[in-house]
Amino acid sequence: MSAPPMAGAKPATPSPSSAKQKRLAAALQRSLWWLASVGSLVAIWELCWLAGLADPLLLPPPHIFLANLTEQFKFFAPAGSSDDGEAGGLLPVLAVMAWTSMRVIVGLALGFVGGVAVGVAIRYFRLFGLLTLPTITLLTPISPVAWLPVAVFVFGIGDMPAIFLVFISVFFVIVLSTLSQIDNVPPAYLHVARIMGATKHQLFRHVILPTILPSLFVTLRLNLFAAWMVVLIAEAVGVGAGLGQVVMMARNTFNSSLVFFTMTLIGLLGYGFDRALLLVQRRVLWWVDPSSPVGGK
Repeated sequence: MSAPPMAGAKPATPSPSSAKQKRLAAALQRSLWWLASVGSLVAIWELCWLAGLADPLLLPPPHIFLANLTEQFKFFAPAGSSDDGEAGGLLPVLAVMAWTSMRVIVGLALGFVGGVAVGVAIRYFRLFGLLTLPTITLLTPISPVAWLPVAVFVFGIGDMPAIFLVFISVFFVIVLSTLSQIDNVPPAYLHVARIMGATKHQLFRHVILPTILPSLFVTLRLNLFAAWMVVLIAEAVGVGAGLGQVVMMARNTFNSSLVFFTMTLIGLLGYGFDRALLLVQRRVLWWVDPSSPVGGK
């Protein structure tokens, strides 16, 4: 029978190697569940095709629209290109994915930083808040898609209209979320900081900002997918070359295999962006427990 632990003895802390093994095991488990989830969808889709429930012309299963990647790649090449090789054809696909990703990244970054800055300014500068908050509240319900003609009128054709639409899809929501989070900072935090002699700048930097950032990152992740929808719509109407334009071309030519192939790329990119944003969130919010609701999963 083992002896009871001595009084006052410190509990054994896990070694770095043990903690690393636990993280790897957790990552492996998440990957297996991801594969099981996606594999179930693919299996159901293929079974529907085998049973004759899915028309291969309208709903081609993965083994059909992924069968000839070279044939799909050629639709991503610029107009007038005669590149037919698979290796060469892959470069235009990566270029199209990169252009769409760039528009999303720039729009999200501008929308998040600008939304937080404006939200803080509204709460800290009374006159600025009185002048801007009613207008922001009025513009928030307007769908980002409704801003598309305005974006084209102001910026013309190119990257800027798509970036602007992504910015709009995030900016107003982040402003209102920032206001809500500032108002919900526990008063005890503010009282303790003031008792310790914190200035207004120190109060914001060391108390308010660390308190509101976790929820703001959650809001940003939730609006990430809305940003992807908006940029694809902008590209589909001809604002700029990208995955949305390829989907629209596939629809116009009734190429269902190209539609689902491009949708697969969009889904993978969106999932990758969400995982990348989660990693950024954990790096920036180093003081937040990853297992908490705002720590990300």
